[in-house]
Amino acid sequence: MKITIITVTYNSAQTVEDTIRSVLSQTHPDLEYIVVDGASTDGTLEIIARHRAGIARVVSGPDDGMYDALNKGLALATGEVVGILNSDDLYQDSGVVSRIAEAFQRLKVDAVFGDLVQVRRNDTSRITRYYPADGFTVSRFASGWMPPHPAFFVKKECYDKYGTFKTDYRIAADFDLAARFLWKHGLKYAHLPGVLVRMRVGGRSTKGFKSNLILNREILRACRENGIDTNIVKIYSKYLTKISQMFRRPK
Repeated sequence: MKITIITVTYNSAQTVEDTIRSVLSQTHPDLEYIVVDGASTDGTLEIIARHRAGIARVVSGPDDGMYDALNKGLALATGEVVGILNSDDLYQDSGVVSRIAEAFQRLKVDAVFGDLVQVRRNDTSRITRYYPADGFTVSRFASGWMPPHPAFFVKKECYDKYGTFKTDYRIAADFDLAARFLWKHGLKYAHLPGVLVRMRVGGRSTKGFKSNLILNREILRACRENGIDTNIVKIYSKYLTKISQMFRRPK
């Protein structure tokens, strides 16, 4: 099974090499890696060039934001399954993509997702939050929950049939896409036990109070657009669970 991994970069010189090495270390024999860069000026392109032999496609040029760049990557993807790894995140180990491929083949589903840990930006061995996905059901979209996006793998045909990322979202287009796929169109999904991704804190959805306001307003919009009955109070209730996740750790 061919699997495509897409990484979007923009001035990511501090972290992107870790991300690239994480993907190129995967033992899965049929992996296509696509990097879409937004015309970086900080040395990101030079780092990408050092690893060019292992990257199937590199695209660099101005874009209309992260989700536009992801859509460019999806247009180039030729794998049966697509995963997205942000330019400051890492796979937990070299066997992640192989386990994903085996799960798709064994379970006959449209989407597979696993768990995620958030880690310190300058020390990826230090966990700050454990985001387990084993309890996810589509009913949890109404409370603002979704499978952790960097650990969310979907068949390419689903993007072709149900659409890609909506570029008028600033932060929550990944929530909209997951809700559209899993709730609105009822795709078959499965949880793969175990941590798949180590996500550095400080990304667009974890930058602070203003980002959280935008995120939750967009989650409310995505729920309405996909026919999910909810309200802003219910969406904010997810933070009670998030607090407990800061003290939990994977076994």
